[in-house]
Amino acid sequence: MSFYNEIQKYDWEEVKNQIYSKTEADVKLALEKDKIDLNDFQALISPAATTYLESMAQKSMQLTQKRFGKCIQMYIPLYLSNSCTNTCVYCGFNHKNKFARKILSKEELLKEAIEIKKLGFEHILLVSGEDQKNCGCDYISEMMDTIKDDFSLISLEAQPLKVEEYEKLTHKGLNTVYIYQETYNESNYKKYHPAGKKSNYQYRLETPDRLGQAGVHKVGLGCLLGLEDWRVDSFFTALHLQYLEKTYWKSKYSISFPRLRPHTGGFQPNYETSQKDLVQLITAYRLFNQHVEISLSTRESEKFRDNMLKLGATSFSAGSKTNPGGYSNTEESLEQFSINDDRSPAEIADMIHSKGYEVIWKDWDNFMQL
Repeated sequence: MSFYNEIQKYDWEEVKNQIYSKTEADVKLALEKDKIDLNDFQALISPAATTYLESMAQKSMQLTQKRFGKCIQMYIPLYLSNSCTNTCVYCGFNHKNKFARKILSKEELLKEAIEIKKLGFEHILLVSGEDQKNCGCDYISEMMDTIKDDFSLISLEAQPLKVEEYEKLTHKGLNTVYIYQETYNESNYKKYHPAGKKSNYQYRLETPDRLGQAGVHKVGLGCLLGLEDWRVDSFFTALHLQYLEKTYWKSKYSISFPRLRPHTGGFQPNYETSQKDLVQLITAYRLFNQHVEISLSTRESEKFRDNMLKLGATSFSAGSKTNPGGYSNTEESLEQFSINDDRSPAEIADMIHSKGYEVIWKDWDNFMQL
């Protein structure tokens, strides 16, 4: 059994009709509850809820402060590679894009780490294109060994791995793995992922199951906003979250909200997700799950991130570079996507402090899980 078996019980169009048929009465009922279910979540992400955003925002802020306090965790992505064997139509790392691929060596990684440490970060997210041959488990393990003494928490966003490979990395100090399904619409999934290992919908969908089986401390979920109807994809993300929390209850979970950004290749979103939509979505998730961590990356504008600080977010990236070698090397390499908030980590930290919140550079030591 896996989440793939669970999702087979649902029909995409039927779920869509359920969401769009929700009324204001359904929204009011959901807002009156202390704990909401998936049916209530559908109401809160429905068009009927758009006139209740202020009420949702206020309740989301209260719940977030109750669970997490006035704290924002800071992290930064470090791109190990832009080499990829997939042909995702929305990504700059698409295997068909013709450019010189870059895979960091241990020496280059250490240079990146030195520059990142100067910025104050203790939490680092290792990111790689999906190239199993050149950037697989052994490579990731080697890179982790290279910098594990420099950072208190190491996270990973790379190709799906086997249970035993995740176990190996976890024993070396890996704390968190982010794996995005991109879209839960199985009928259209192949259209966005025509070739490469990522084209296997079921294998990717079952990755969080393997993470849970491997005992990974925290699992990050999300869908790529812009491929399909954000309301429907977000329902299935919530369904996935609920399944994982019940099945692998020892792990913690986070939700991210990547929206399509400009990149080499020029794929245009099929469905617009406005900032207002994103406010609705983030606050709905907080009302649905008071314990899930919510991350906002530099894909979003500085004004939007400033405004969302109090409304549900728990972690921010800052000073992000989305190309390998971007922090230490003036030599250009292809970035995965362009960022939208280019403020320095110090500037973002000052903004967080100005709003009465505390910046958390370190809240975990890797020795705690070794």
